[in-house]
Amino acid sequence: MARTLVVVRHAKSDWHRDLPDEKRPLAARGRREAPLIGPWVADNVGKVDLVVCSTATRARQTLSLSGLVAGEVRHDERVYAATYQELMSVLDELPDDVSTAALVGHNPGLSDLVRMLTNESLELKTSALAVMTWRGGWPDVWSRRASLVSHATLRG
Repeated sequence: MARTLVVVRHAKSDWHRDLPDEKRPLAARGRREAPLIGPWVADNVGKVDLVVCSTATRARQTLSLSGLVAGEVRHDERVYAATYQELMSVLDELPDDVSTAALVGHNPGLSDLVRMLTNESLELKTSALAVMTWRGGWPDVWSRRASLVSHATLRG
């Protein structure tokens, strides 16, 4: 079975408040750009079975405002500040009946994940997405044989 992974870096966050990193909300620009994500995914990927989202405020807000439609949404604290190895462990646990998943999180982990899976360097700026595919199950992501199908940085 072919697998599709949509990697989404959260939209621009607000650095003007004295809050712990995990609690930083979206900035005005992030609130404008986040709604562009769902339509882009619908047009370029189609149906998403599962979204796994960081528990950080800016990631949760990005997902909430994105309009991204999915069969199921999970918030996983392991995605916050995760390395690519930790993200790969999250992917390894996805159910076998999920063919398309989205991961909403942070850099540098997301950009490193794309590089490790596709052998292509891609800096994911805020509100950026990358779509990768491979054949096999989710645990096969460890083989790092994914193809980078498309990517975009959405600006509103």
